[in-house]
Amino acid sequence: MPVEYNPYVLIVVLMIAAIGFAVGPLLMAYAWAKLISPRKPGADKQATYECGLESKGDAWVQFRSEYYLYAIIFLIFDVETIFLLPFAVAFTSLPAGAFIAMLVFLLLLVEGLVWAWQKGILTWK
Repeated sequence: MPVEYNPYVLIVVLMIAAIGFAVGPLLMAYAWAKLISPRKPGADKQATYECGLESKGDAWVQFRSEYYLYAIIFLIFDVETIFLLPFAVAFTSLPAGAFIAMLVFLLLLVEGLVWAWQKGILTWK
C-alpha cells in the first residue's frame, strides 16, 4: 500500500530549518557567554563607554524634523539624478522614444523640486 505524501511536509521542514538558522546562533552565543567566556565584572567594564569621556547631561537630543525633510529631498534628487548618466552616455544612439521618456523623467524631477520649494521644505530656518 503506497504512503500518501502530504504537500505541507516540505513547508514545515523548511520552517523548522528557518527557525533553527535564526535561533541556533543565538543559543550558541548564549552558551559561549555562559560557559566559556571569563567573568570579570567591574565598575570600568559596566560603565558606558563614550569616546573615553564621562558622559555629561542627558543623552536625549531633539532634532527638528525639517532637517530630515531637507536630507530626504537631497537624497531623492541626488539618486534620481544619477539615472541621467546612462542617458547622457548613450544619447546619440537612442531612439526618439527614449528621449521623450527622459524628458518625462526630468519633468517629474522638476515638478518634485517645485513642489518642495512651494511647501517650504528647501528653506533653511
